[in-house]
Amino acid sequence: MIYEGKAITVKTLESGVVELKFDLKGESVNKFNSLTINELRQAIDIIKADASVRGVIVSSGKDVFVVGADITAFTSNFKLPYAELKADYLYANKIFSDFEDLKMPTVAAINGTALGGGLEICLAADFRVMSATAKIGLPEVKLGIHPGFGGTVRLPRLIGADNAMAWITTGKENSAIDALKMGAVDSVVVPDKLANAALNLIKSAINGEFDYKAKRQPKLEKLKLNAIEQMMSFETTKGFIVGKIGTNYPAPIEVIKTIQKSANCGRDKALEVESAGFIKLSKTFVAQSLIGLFLNDQTLKKKIKVYNKTAKDVNLAAILGAGIMGGGIAYQSASKGTPILIKDINQRSIEHSLAVASKLLVNCVNQGHMTASKMAEVLNNIRPTLSYGDFGHVDLVVEAIVEHLQVKQDVLIEVEAQVKDDTILASNTSTISISLLAKALRRPENFVGMHFFNPVHMMPLVEVIRGEKSSKLAIATTVAYAKKMGKSPIVVNDCPGFLVNRILFSYFGGFAKLVSAGVDFVRIDSIMEKFGWPMGPAYLMDVVGIDTCYHSQHIMAKSLSSRTKDGRRSAIDVLYEAKRLGQKNSKGFYAYEADKKNKQKKVSDLSVYELLATIIYEQCEVSDDNVINWMMIPLCLETVRCLEDGIVETAAEADMGLIYGIGFPSFRGGALRYIDSIGVAKFVALADQYANLGQLYHPTAKLREMAENGQSFFGSAL
Repeated sequence: MIYEGKAITVKTLESGVVELKFDLKGESVNKFNSLTINELRQAIDIIKADASVRGVIVSSGKDVFVVGADITAFTSNFKLPYAELKADYLYANKIFSDFEDLKMPTVAAINGTALGGGLEICLAADFRVMSATAKIGLPEVKLGIHPGFGGTVRLPRLIGADNAMAWITTGKENSAIDALKMGAVDSVVVPDKLANAALNLIKSAINGEFDYKAKRQPKLEKLKLNAIEQMMSFETTKGFIVGKIGTNYPAPIEVIKTIQKSANCGRDKALEVESAGFIKLSKTFVAQSLIGLFLNDQTLKKKIKVYNKTAKDVNLAAILGAGIMGGGIAYQSASKGTPILIKDINQRSIEHSLAVASKLLVNCVNQGHMTASKMAEVLNNIRPTLSYGDFGHVDLVVEAIVEHLQVKQDVLIEVEAQVKDDTILASNTSTISISLLAKALRRPENFVGMHFFNPVHMMPLVEVIRGEKSSKLAIATTVAYAKKMGKSPIVVNDCPGFLVNRILFSYFGGFAKLVSAGVDFVRIDSIMEKFGWPMGPAYLMDVVGIDTCYHSQHIMAKSLSSRTKDGRRSAIDVLYEAKRLGQKNSKGFYAYEADKKNKQKKVSDLSVYELLATIIYEQCEVSDDNVINWMMIPLCLETVRCLEDGIVETAAEADMGLIYGIGFPSFRGGALRYIDSIGVAKFVALADQYANLGQLYHPTAKLREMAENGQSFFGSAL
């Protein structure tokens, strides 16, 4: 052994050939933390000083190659002064460059996922051999930053600027075949041939069969594009990116600017340009938010692992209630490997559910995500039934029938008599109290809420609701089943609307006040979409269903009426009474027509303004900023109340619920991080300016206390 550290070892494979292996002790994956960086420095210095070394193979001792930087360290690192942060990244880049400049050929043997810094060390090698099952990519833009270890420098010089910009601005993971076609790697082999392929390649390079210096040289020089080619490439890509994602996410545009600025530079100067762009992005709130989301997601995954330890297996599930939601849940369960029964009293409803599932599967096949044989297997795992005949074998039942207390209780009583004593019953209710529904059951400890969001196949969140008598086993089993379905479950305590809908209807409450003040709903939608929401509140209500919103607000108003209802008729009331139910009957705030792909397209319908005129109680001039505040303050304050009331356990889970459940703008990090971005004290002062609008705008006593003490939900900002 030439060198042995806690993250890296160097040993001789054959005369003149050494293997530099990443194998971070105590971790399931390799990553570039400070330990790894420092040991890489030491290992390279030892290799440089050893005259007997004629070639280096870089490998991994784990199933993955290197997953990238240690993201958990970003929060503290990015708070460093500019000069200190720049020095750190130039130090790391010097190590990568010294590896690239070794007086001998180098080969990276990519056995598994190589992302971020993991791919960047491979790009610094002369040759890259890749396992057919491995994937590579530079996903930094998903964290609001761009590559910082030479990715914007070496990749464009290796595969061309246009291809590199496509890889980096999307942050996607690329298959071995795509990487080979692009020229990012030199060969692809089956996994068990990787070590031999790398060894044969390094020996061929040592013997002069491959000119490693010629292979290395383009990465040290400026980009081979003339001025006109540069202008066309970079400016066209900028326009495309802005048109596709707007300006709320600065990292993709900064990627292009960084590559453009360094196009006429050699490697070392280009790396300085990259570091400047990286540090600029690292200081933005968008980076702080997206990194926070990543860390929040890691927190959720750790909690799920804890639940998995005590969960029982769900080998057969069932859905009560066909339709769009039932079909979506059935598809999700069956496609992830859990067979499911789908029961209804109406054959046509069952056929509709099967059609929903079939359409989703056909789309998967058409998009190349699934084979036809796999589709047939999934469909065979969805078994329609009009009876309870096979329910004696079911491990978990999801009730997804009409949102009506008595009807749900009657059906739950019925199914409880048909299943095993330890079968978990879960209600997909969006608003009705789980504890109240459980009062009808003989085994309330086996009953939980399992709230899916529509469309099921697209929305990642599942709220698992703990009723007063829900057992730990029932909660753990439901969480594990949701995870197995490919969802991100969050456990919340019982209350009207639970977590997400309780907060959402406070947001809708702000919208109702704006409409009643004479503000055009189309303008409100436009402002909130520019703020970052995927759709404005009026459009969202049409998608959810005006009837669903109407019934849900009345259920939640029984306990939240002091905040959500002011006694006057609202926009939801008048649209519901006019039977304008949204997309489901093609009339809501907007009208809906089928486009060329037979998808519903919203169009203007002036007749709705006559209805809304009846609930305009005062005409106000409201600026765009005030529109945002009227909408966002109630949402944020209700999130605070949910955390204080113990509906959700942590600030991380509260924010992730909003990101995953209703599309809260991810670059803003969630409601509580949004408060932090303003500053708790400033947010409280802002809310107080709107106190005359009602209790939705009144900060809690605890939030005022946080403001006085200079506290925040996620610690100090970057």
